[in-house]
Amino acid sequence: MNVTTTPAPRSSVLLEVEVPADRLDREVAESVRRLSRRTRVPGFRPGKAPRSMLERVIGPGVVLEDAVDRLFEVAYREAVIETGTIPLGRASIEIRTAEEGKPVVFTATVPVPPEVTLGDYRAFPFAPEIDVIDDAKVAKVIEELRDQHSRLDPVVDRGMKVGDYAVIGFTGTRDGVAFEGGSAERAPILVGEERFIPGFEDALIGMAVSETREFDLTFPADYHEEDLAGREVHFSVTLRELREKVAPEVDDDLARSVGDYADLDALRAEVKRRLEQNALDRARHRFADRIVEYAVANATVDPPDLLVDEELEVLHDEFVSSMARQGIAEEAYLKATGKTADEMLAEMRPDAERRVKTLLVLSRVADAEGAEVPPERIDAEVAEARLRYASNPRLAEYVGSERARASLRSSLRRSIVVERIIDGWLAAHPDHPPLPHIEDAAPDGAPDATPDAATPADGDEPSVEA
Repeated sequence: MNVTTTPAPRSSVLLEVEVPADRLDREVAESVRRLSRRTRVPGFRPGKAPRSMLERVIGPGVVLEDAVDRLFEVAYREAVIETGTIPLGRASIEIRTAEEGKPVVFTATVPVPPEVTLGDYRAFPFAPEIDVIDDAKVAKVIEELRDQHSRLDPVVDRGMKVGDYAVIGFTGTRDGVAFEGGSAERAPILVGEERFIPGFEDALIGMAVSETREFDLTFPADYHEEDLAGREVHFSVTLRELREKVAPEVDDDLARSVGDYADLDALRAEVKRRLEQNALDRARHRFADRIVEYAVANATVDPPDLLVDEELEVLHDEFVSSMARQGIAEEAYLKATGKTADEMLAEMRPDAERRVKTLLVLSRVADAEGAEVPPERIDAEVAEARLRYASNPRLAEYVGSERARASLRSSLRRSIVVERIIDGWLAAHPDHPPLPHIEDAAPDGAPDATPDAATPADGDEPSVEA
């Protein structure tokens, strides 16, 4: 058997295989014996019918087709072993010649693990950027805390205005007939959010409790319900409740109501300390993101279609789950955006390629740096996950499987190597402020309202293993 190997695009190898004619002859004879044993041929015992009589029953060409299939399977496996090819997935087979009495020739395009050539990933020309925490940012948090401790008081001496909290009952009719979704007994609204069609809330301004108003409105031409788009409807609205937000004064009493603070100055000092901690953690995460982007930009890798397709499935599943949590079905989203499923996947594909490339490069960097995960850390992570999923026995069992442990190990290796690079940079720049993780800081009674809370590196971790 002759095999030639040629590099092919998208991290694949083209194997051209030529199998001697006598091997096909032997496979044909074996197919005749095997098929005749399980085929009833009148006048012959099982396994004894000649090929000509067998093909009268099963059809011409079936014997050769069976023999070729069996030969391809064996020959492909031998070619992979002979050339030392490591298949990443199923090969694409193309038959060139498969005639009795002639050598069998076929090609196999085999996806293989991609070659990753690293460029520079340590001498990056940038440094961490730490946000400055000034009095304005502290004041913003104090204001949010004040808002959280506001009360809603009934309005008794005026009509509705923007910013009020109201409960309304309403009925919508079209040509005198109520339409689906156009009525509610008690619908809470924050006046000014414009949750209804344009003009609806404007028509309510100035209403008093128990007052009823009637008015006509036209639905937008691009409204998602075709039966209502561009149509005029009549609304009857009754104001059932009206409340306004009354915020407390920014003083020592507010500080004491928020937590164990002696006065307003103590609260401000704690807010500033917490915001500064968050700023350091956020700086570390952003620094890590830039290091990863730098390493990926300087590396050379051609992500194989197989891995990209798998990652595309993950992205699609994540998107569908995200929409479902908002109560939106995929079909409804596609209809609203005017896209087909294929168009949506095509838009997602560049992100899938980027995520796969990032994973491959980080895994190669981890190899270069000799980053390893201690077994006890994996054991600890698995134990924690089992406790977290104790109410889901199937998932709790999966997190301890070899596949799950391998995926966890890969993810931890990538995290470890990035943290190692950051710590190395900080050690080489002793004048730079330390960048601890926020979990390393003692959470000693800090207030909850911190809009600058740290956020991890944008959740863009590829899901395939490496």
